[in-house]
Amino acid sequence: MMQAEINKALQILKKGGIILFPTDTEWVIGCDASNQTAVNKILTLNKSKNTNHFVCLVPDERMLKKYVKQIPSTALNILEITDQPTTIIYDEAQNLTLSLIANDGSIAIRIPDNDFCYWLTRKLNGTIATITTSTDKQKPLKSFKEITPAILKGVDYVVNLHHEKTFSKPPSIIKLSNNGIVKIIRE
Repeated sequence: MMQAEINKALQILKKGGIILFPTDTEWVIGCDASNQTAVNKILTLNKSKNTNHFVCLVPDERMLKKYVKQIPSTALNILEITDQPTTIIYDEAQNLTLSLIANDGSIAIRIPDNDFCYWLTRKLNGTIATITTSTDKQKPLKSFKEITPAILKGVDYVVNLHHEKTFSKPPSIIKLSNNGIVKIIRE
């Protein structure tokens, strides 16, 4: 079942489509982060002009190095010891659609603890740009049934996994600057 869903989602992503899928923290809308047209489709669907709300998902540290020029050693330590989902905002993003990179050159990236996300990003051999399905950026949706009909109709594919799952906590967000400054945005 999961392999079939990965293949369907991958096919849509490679065609420039957008998908709705579960991560380890919530349901998100996602696309191939190298496709500006797909990023624009998500912004239109989510009624947002702010690409700073995007989080890119990568499968592992090897792929992380493709999108961040210099990974602070603190980041690797955090990723190794944390037991909760953590999004890290890195300086000096690279190899991404320019609209995903913040004005200060940073990018938010997470390595999700989720088999579907891992294999989808591995098979894509790239990162997936994601944005929350919530209209209130402060309160992520806890379940599939909370997603609005407009979002469900607006994506090119809805992954048929974990529709019954309830998510309990959004990821921590930490900004790690290359100069050693660490800023906790959300615990």
